[in-house]
This record gives sequence, structure tokens and C-alpha cells, in this order.
Amino acid sequence: MSPFQYVRAAVTLALAPFLTIIIATLVWLDVTLFRKDKDKALVFPRLWGRILCQLVGAKVQVEGLENIRPDQTYIFVGNHSSQFDIFSFQGYYPYDFRWIAKKELFNIPVFGQTMKKVGYIGIDRSKGRQAMKSLDKAAEQIASGNSVLIFPEGTRSPNGKLQEFKTGAILLAIKSGVQVVPIGINGSYSILPKKKILADNGKIIIRIGTPMPTDHYKSKDKQALALSLHTAVQELLDNKYKSEEAPITPVEQ
Repeated sequence: MSPFQYVRAAVTLALAPFLTIIIATLVWLDVTLFRKDKDKALVFPRLWGRILCQLVGAKVQVEGLENIRPDQTYIFVGNHSSQFDIFSFQGYYPYDFRWIAKKELFNIPVFGQTMKKVGYIGIDRSKGRQAMKSLDKAAEQIASGNSVLIFPEGTRSPNGKLQEFKTGAILLAIKSGVQVVPIGINGSYSILPKKKILADNGKIIIRIGTPMPTDHYKSKDKQALALSLHTAVQELLDNKYKSEEAPITPVEQ
């Protein structure tokens, strides 16, 4: 990393919390006092993602938008190797979508309230009846018209390569009954690998695949869908990010 990029990354790291607070406040004000439209307020999270990418010099290219109908509800299923997966998709995917987040985040002052107001979806990540109830509620919210992005690997890849998919996230797709869209995010790992705190510059290419129907799947078919999605995501990745092992056996979440 060059000295200039080191300074650039350090400045981004220092500014990111303040930028997040400012954007969350603007969203809250817009939804509560001004336009009072949670869809229009999504322009602010999109701005947040773009600013963070531009601050570190991450150039983002989105391919495959011709596969998407703006008026259609989808579950986007992507690989996850960097925090910049979130920033890049949030900033450069041009249509509305929501995030699925663990329920504890909704308890954070201002930030959590803002997430609720724009329709972000909370999930109980523990095991048991409460977790299943939260999954059912999330599926209902998606089916009612809220597209979301999920990362079935569950956590960031330690080496940038596609990992096994957990079937808990896949079950959400089946319960909602909406089409799933494979997403391949290339280049984000080189910008900010797991356990690093200073981001490099570079190029991120987000490849959007062909929507896949889920209405013919049942809960017992979650492993079959996980395998199909894993294969579809793999096909959208550059060779250096492909899974080292195939076929995979999806793991329970």
C-alpha cells in the first residue's frame, strides 16, 4: 500500500462512524418529518455506500442489470469476503432493496430506529422457536415486496474464496417464495480482506445472474437449493475467488 493510500484509508476509517451517524440521522429526519416515504429515503444509504467506496478509491462496476426487473421482488444471494461487499452493493445497485440484520442491531439508538423506519428486516440468529418465528416474519416482509441481499456463507471468507452455504438463509428464500438472484462480487477481498482495517484501492465487479424461481421448493429441499445457488454464484466469480472444493454439502445454520 502506498503512503498516499495509507493516509486515504486511515481518513476513511476515521470518518466512517461519523458518516454513518450523519446518514442515519438524515434518513430518520426524512422519514419522520419531511417526505415520510421509506422508499425515497433509501437514497441516503445509497449515498453512504458510494462515499465510502470513493473515499478509498474503490471503483465499482455492476454487470447483469438487464436480468433485473425494477418492479420485481428478489432475494439476492451473494458471496461475502469483505465489508466492501456491503458498501459496493449498497452504493451502486440502482434499485431499492433492504438488508437483513441480526435483531440486536435494532436496539442501537438512532441507528436501530432508522433501520426499522426504512423497512430493514431483523432476524433472531439463535436456535429454537423464536428464531423460526423471526424467520417466518422476515419471509412475510420479503413476500410483501421488499427485496433483500443475503450472504449464505454466514461470515466473511477468510481467503476470498467462496465458502459453503448455510441452509438457514436458504430456508428464508423458500419460505418467502420469491425469486432468488445469484450475485458474484469480485475484487472486494483485495480491497479489504477479513481482519484488516485499512482498505486499499482497486476495482469491484458485481455480476448479477439470472433469477431462479423458488415456488416449487419445500423446506425439505433447502440443501438442493443451496447447492444450486452455490453453483450459480460460483459461475459469476473470477477463478481466484471460486470455491476450492466442489461439490459442497450445505451446513445447517
